[in-house]
Amino acid sequence: MEPVAVIGASMTPFGNREGEWILDLLAEAGVACLEDAGVEPGELEHLYVSNMASGEFEGQGGTMNALAHDLGAMPAYAARIDQTSSSGGAGIHAAWQSIASGASEMTLLVGGEKMTHRTTGESTDVIASITHPCEYKHGLTLPSFAGMTARHYLERFDAPRESLGKVAVKNHRNGVDNPNAQFRKEVDLETVLESPMVADPLRLYDFCPITDGSAALLLCPESVAREYTDDYALISGISGATDTHVVHERPDPTVMGGVVESGREAYEMSGYGPEEIDVAELHDMFTILEFLQMEGLGFAEQGESWQLVDEGYTDRDGEFPINTSGGLKSKGHPLGASGVAQAVEVYEQLVGEAGPRQVEADVGLCCNVGGFGNCVITTIMEAGV
Repeated sequence: MEPVAVIGASMTPFGNREGEWILDLLAEAGVACLEDAGVEPGELEHLYVSNMASGEFEGQGGTMNALAHDLGAMPAYAARIDQTSSSGGAGIHAAWQSIASGASEMTLLVGGEKMTHRTTGESTDVIASITHPCEYKHGLTLPSFAGMTARHYLERFDAPRESLGKVAVKNHRNGVDNPNAQFRKEVDLETVLESPMVADPLRLYDFCPITDGSAALLLCPESVAREYTDDYALISGISGATDTHVVHERPDPTVMGGVVESGREAYEMSGYGPEEIDVAELHDMFTILEFLQMEGLGFAEQGESWQLVDEGYTDRDGEFPINTSGGLKSKGHPLGASGVAQAVEVYEQLVGEAGPRQVEADVGLCCNVGGFGNCVITTIMEAGV
């Protein structure tokens, strides 16, 4: 199997894109990605759209066919990928498969979501549909799962409440240097800890915002990549996994089995271990998730990730930078776009195009979580040679 390369990437500004709809956002990212790689739309053989709920949010279906038309990519095969909030990561997996299998030599992936035109309550209800019906009927939402898990984690591992706040402070600080981030402002720990309570002990600044936006990647075999550029990245490991859909059935609520298993398989495929990853983008929909993914992926022992954050180990100038993009917390979380945007950040770090966010990195990892760990995609990328 020939290595699969990423030769182009793009991300629209994330935030409230008033007056623009899902197809506008997808086309914006798709055009920018093709221009970044110097590839014409007619060269595309496969086109994937990662999107969770365009039908629920704005009554728009057929996004993949519409995008193929708007880009002028016909007659490329087109498909929509929905894997809840890990739709972006699942799209990467589908696009990687299309190249790795030999079915396509040029595949465009565009992820996007349009959410801000709906009320917070309406958006929360759409997102809550991810949960199992036996949980949904009792009013359980993802924020409530996060609050209960955070409370258990803090008490079980004797972690200070401030440690979660420091995740938000770090990621907001990183987001200042991301021109496409929704929130480009620093926050101090006091602001985080005194913000309104949402799901005890988690407060407003422990949660990512509701967001509009899109991101794109262009994939091809490495031999084809060399025809277009000397600067590309390779997908060296990728895997998806699931955990119990009913969260309370898990033996340990602080362990996300899908993170552990997808990470294990991605490491095995790539030949890299946790100690060889230089930079990571983790799915910080809630601050507690950064701790759980660090531990599930082997970057910290169980119950010890908070100490690394406390010590500045995961800062951009620390030994192991996490969420240099600002993460979902600062960058924003347009559901279908988030996993793609994670990979865009890792790609830019590997090819040296991250600007003021740039760190020294040859190998990067991104972990995209669906629901509360119900499904997970972990992707490992390395700089091309």
